[in-house]
Amino acid sequence: MKIVVRTPNWIGDVLMSFPAIESLARGLPEAEIWIAAHPWVKDLFVGTDYADRILPIRPPKNLRDLGRTAAILRSGRFDAGLLLTNSFASALLFRRANIPERWGYRRDGRGPLLTKGVIPKDGGRSVHMVRTYLELIQGLGLPLRPAEIRLAAAPDEKERSRIILEQAGADLSRPLVFLHAGASFGPAKRWPAERFAALGRILMERKKAGLVLTGSAEDAPVAEAIASRLPRPPANLVGRTTLRELVGAVSQAALFVTNDTGPMHLANALRVPVMAVFGPTDPAVTAPFHPPAVVLKKDAVCWPCLYRECPYDHRCMTGVGAEEAAAAAAEYLP
Repeated sequence: MKIVVRTPNWIGDVLMSFPAIESLARGLPEAEIWIAAHPWVKDLFVGTDYADRILPIRPPKNLRDLGRTAAILRSGRFDAGLLLTNSFASALLFRRANIPERWGYRRDGRGPLLTKGVIPKDGGRSVHMVRTYLELIQGLGLPLRPAEIRLAAAPDEKERSRIILEQAGADLSRPLVFLHAGASFGPAKRWPAERFAALGRILMERKKAGLVLTGSAEDAPVAEAIASRLPRPPANLVGRTTLRELVGAVSQAALFVTNDTGPMHLANALRVPVMAVFGPTDPAVTAPFHPPAVVLKKDAVCWPCLYRECPYDHRCMTGVGAEEAAAAAAEYLP
């Protein structure tokens, strides 16, 4: 049996789906498992032992794209397809690709496009995304593997990352604190740059920490805002690493300080201690899944709003102070 799994498009969602994909592969041991993933997340599957092949595909933007992508999938002659995405468009893509068995959650009006649609159990509950993906596998009648997300940097990736860090100015003799201040969702999920900088100053002074800034190229302005407030330049990797280079670099961290982002889950999968500041989103759904991790969050009457931009005073994020964060961070630093 040849099965294609359409993964989510974001780093965090892909990592949270790992236990479900592994459960599928172990539950159908004779099946050949192909991963259909966006090019920017496909390398997360490097080194996994349950993905036989990786097929990079982009979400279709129009009907022409849909036809082209369907043709790529059709050429794979898959017997079944599992949708870890929830959109109507992704189910339509599998139908257009003539995949005989199409499995996924019955939502977004796509029930008629599925041959086996699983009704979501959430019922308004705040369920962690790891559990949500696993409940889909359970709904298909397959046994579940332990809910564990694990990622590893290969020895050559670790060695390459040490070179990258040193070239960026990192002092590897110090405990490295990574500051990931971006969030592609929007500014509502971002702890202010001045708070990241204030925390960085405290950890440099009290813990002799070395600071490393990470993020995408779009995060360069916020990285510059942080760096300009520090007593000495941090190592700046913003927009300068591939995904696997980021995996290697983060594996060297003593602590990863972040907003609710995909790299938060990447650090957590590497078992690097994570300190995450949450604002408009619900930690019960997307918090780091494994220890060691701590979530800093302030209650607000408007929470959870899920807004990309706060129309008020952003109190759910600004309520978290640098001293409070430093006290939480101290647990993970010598």
